[in-house]
Amino acid sequence: MLKHTFFILLFLFSTNAFSDEEYFLTLRNETVNLRQGPSFDHPIKIFYKKKFLPVLVQDKFENFRKTRDHENNTGWIHVSQLSKKKAAINISENLILFKKPTIFSEPQAILEKGKLCIIKKCKQEWCKVVVSKYSGWVKKESLWGKL
Repeated sequence: MLKHTFFILLFLFSTNAFSDEEYFLTLRNETVNLRQGPSFDHPIKIFYKKKFLPVLVQDKFENFRKTRDHENNTGWIHVSQLSKKKAAINISENLILFKKPTIFSEPQAILEKGKLCIIKKCKQEWCKVVVSKYSGWVKKESLWGKL
């Protein structure tokens, strides 16, 4: 019985460790298919139509990656459709884009919730992003897609 319990605990700890292996990628093309399973034979669940949309990679099988998006949609995407370019989605209402990484800096723009931000670099609490024709700094906590 003790041996059986040990293996159950080992399994539980090893499954929790997989979350440490999650990482973000972005969509490489303007149109990307999210499939129900890890092959081209599986049906398409969603047609993404946003280049550089960040997705969280949770698992892999051969050349497919199991992903989750900012709306909690999960499915499989072929690796050829994924990029290492850094991007994030604004998850805050009316996020202020600042000229420098401080709230005392000059505001550059107000970003709507759901706006795609291309990440140039990140510091401890701030990320420098480009959104449309604007460039500036936003609080990291307001972004989904950075790790």
